[in-house]
Formats: sequence, C-alpha cells, structure tokens
Amino acid sequence: MTSPDTDSLPDPATPRKYRRLGLILPFAALGLVVVGWSAAWFWAQGQTAKRMDAAVEGWKQAGYQVAWRQRTIGGYPFRMDVTLTDATARAPGGWGLETPKLEGEAYLFSMGHWLIAAPTGLTFVRPLGGPVAVKGQLIRASLTHLQSRPPSFSFEGVKLTFAPAAGAQPFGLAGADRVEFHLRAGPDDEGGVFASLDGGKAGPSGVLAQVAGGKPIAMVWNSTLSKMSAFGGPTWPDAVRHWTAGGGQMTVRNAGITAGDASVGVTSGTLSAASDGRLSGALQVTLRQAPRGMTALASQGVVDGSAAQSAATVIQARQGAGDTAQAAIDFQAGRTTLGPVALGAAPKVYDPR
Repeated sequence: MTSPDTDSLPDPATPRKYRRLGLILPFAALGLVVVGWSAAWFWAQGQTAKRMDAAVEGWKQAGYQVAWRQRTIGGYPFRMDVTLTDATARAPGGWGLETPKLEGEAYLFSMGHWLIAAPTGLTFVRPLGGPVAVKGQLIRASLTHLQSRPPSFSFEGVKLTFAPAAGAQPFGLAGADRVEFHLRAGPDDEGGVFASLDGGKAGPSGVLAQVAGGKPIAMVWNSTLSKMSAFGGPTWPDAVRHWTAGGGQMTVRNAGITAGDASVGVTSGTLSAASDGRLSGALQVTLRQAPRGMTALASQGVVDGSAAQSAATVIQARQGAGDTAQAAIDFQAGRTTLGPVALGAAPKVYDPR
C-alpha cells in the first residue's frame, strides 16, 4: 500500500492579517471630538472672563463699583461655573451688595441661561441705614434672555433672616418664610414685575412691629411696565429718565401689605417718575385699620403727627363695616397725599444729581 503523495495536497491557507484600522478609526474620531470640545470649552472660558471684565469696566465708568478678591472659572467639560470670592457691588446712590461667595452656572450649550446662588448668605447696604446681613436655607436667582427688554430675572429666598450690622439702623423685618421677585419681558414692548413675601416676621422695633403686633406679615406686588425699549442708559437715573421721556409708565394690577390685622391693598394705579426723581401718579387703595397704622407712622417719625391725625380722621369718616375704607394715594409735585391730607415727600425713584 503506497502512502499518499503529500505534494499533491493543497497548501493551507495563509492567515489573513488582522485589520486594525477598523478599531483605530473610532478612537481617533473620539479623540478629535474631545480635542475640539476641549478647545471650545477653553475658548468659552476665556470669553466669559473677557465679558465679565468688560461689563465691570462699563459699570465703573458709569459710577458703579464692582470687585472681587478671587475669580474661578471651571465646570469642564459641560458647564461654565464661575465662583467669586468676597464679591462687592456699590451703586452711586450708596446702595450695595456683598457676599463671601457668589456662584454662577451655565451649560456650555446654553450660555444665555445662568443660575446664581449665594450659599453663605449676602449683605445689602442701605445708603443711610447701614448693612443688613441676610442668611437663609436657600438664596438663589436665575438670569435668562439677556437680549430682551427687560431680561428674565428671578430671585428666590427661603427661610430668610435679616440682621442689621452693629451700629446700623433697625430693619423692618427679622425674617421671612419665602421671598420672590420676578422680572419678565412681555408682548407689546411691556415688562412684568412681580414680588411677594410670605411668613414675614417684624423686627424688634419699627412701624411693622408696632402694627403687626407679633402676627405674620405678607406683601405682594404685581405690575406691568410699558415702553421698555426706551429703558436704557449707563446709569439707573439715565435709564429711568429715558424711559419716562419715552412715555413709560408702571400699571399696578395688584399690590398690598398685610401686617397682622391691618392691611393696605392696591386695587389699581399708574406710576411714573417726575423730573425731580420722585414718584408721580396715583394708587387706589383699600385700607383696614389704617388709623392704627397712621399712629405707628407718626410715632416712628415717618409722618408728621398732625398730618397722621388728619389722615386718620379722613379714613375713619370713610370706613364701612370691618374697619375698611377706600381712598386714593397721590404722588404729585414731589408730595404724597392721602385724600386731601399731605403726608410728606413722595418717595424717590432716583437721585437727579
């Protein structure tokens, strides 16, 4: 028996070389995406810093003072996180804000939507009254639609406490369960302003303490601003002057303050600013237990005693059931009047100097 001819058998197939290109290409593409995204993030980081610096310089030229001890910009890869340490802001009129730490956050694909928080609290400075420290369970804000007039801004404070600094004048509130403020652009060149305070607690002294008598305090304000395209300028006085010159007005839709059993409710009204910087216009109000409030205003020196007594007499004459009266509060020629009684100077909207 003969052995098979090995030369006649076919050669075994040569193993194909493993193609690595199919594995390399996805990783290479991913690497390019990472490099491109990283470049975009660092470019956005630089732009954020430049825009902040340009804004601060513009505010300084308008008389405002804005500064911080340290600025950190992070959040890579998807966010832009800005942290300011020992941030301060001062307006020409003396109002100011201070906070040990201010945090801002925006997603890289939505740089026009910022969330802002003061996790360690803040301090607002009054021109005459001095600083008031504010702390709370939550202090945050949001800023969006920056190109709108006005931009969308919201503030929310939960379980707030208010403490005047040593040597500062008392503040009307010692605390509040919730404080909200909202600013929105609307149709027909309008803007909306809404503010509320719930669960307020009066400070140890002052008008609110005397009127509330230890009971809760609540406030609400709902109004519409017209001609918002005219509101603009390097400073607050300039912006208000341009707005009023363009026919801008505030229409009050609903507003009021309740302090214990006493209350002032605004049913309607139109307000603006006169050339002297003081409030101008009229409010239709509903007053409950107003004579008590007038006594408190007089005792605190807010209203002259004889004027407060005259106003209380007018209100009592108009009271119906439930200690409720209807009246008009007018702001004209730099004065505030309730019915026929002049109470004092009209509030200042801006300092014309």
